[in-house]
Amino acid sequence: MKNNSRLILASASPRRLELLAQIGIAPDVHPADIDETPLKNETAKAMVLRLAEGKARAIAPAHADAFILAADTTVVIGRRMLAKPENETEARQFLEWLSGRRHRVWGGICVITPTGKCLTRAVCTTVAFKRLTAAEISAYVASGQWRGKAGGYAVQGIAGTFVVKIVGSYTNVVGLPLYETMTLLGGEGFPIRFGWLNAV
Repeated sequence: MKNNSRLILASASPRRLELLAQIGIAPDVHPADIDETPLKNETAKAMVLRLAEGKARAIAPAHADAFILAADTTVVIGRRMLAKPENETEARQFLEWLSGRRHRVWGGICVITPTGKCLTRAVCTTVAFKRLTAAEISAYVASGQWRGKAGGYAVQGIAGTFVVKIVGSYTNVVGLPLYETMTLLGGEGFPIRFGWLNAV
């Protein structure tokens, strides 16, 4: 029997779990392990869609009775994609590139239903940073909040003070566009509003 109230999140991201908790959803967590290397000449939009779907499909066979949700996020400045910085030097370089400029955050989400239907969406948000001083960059790098974050920053943390303007979905910048996620899940029969009374 298909279970229309069970959701599996193909990610270990605490930010995505916190966003889902905002709307009363507590998924089971089964992170997908796939190669996230961009393909040659691949656009940011194509990459986040490919990776989100790849993560969902990687774990779907083990959870055929549930909804699967996967997501991917990347930051783009000019023609350059900024993934997760590997060290402090790279984190500093990312912040220097982002300083005083606009960049785009691309988010891809994929939902696989208990019937095997696969749906994807791409969301783009524009973010403008203030011009950062060398002291601000050094302090942020020292804080460690860049670790594991696309683009080298977490908008819900200290880096929120760097943001002059956001055009589009704020939750997409955090890591999971809630409107599009709710639309995909709810449209396929997942009881989105069931947990609202218990939402934190």
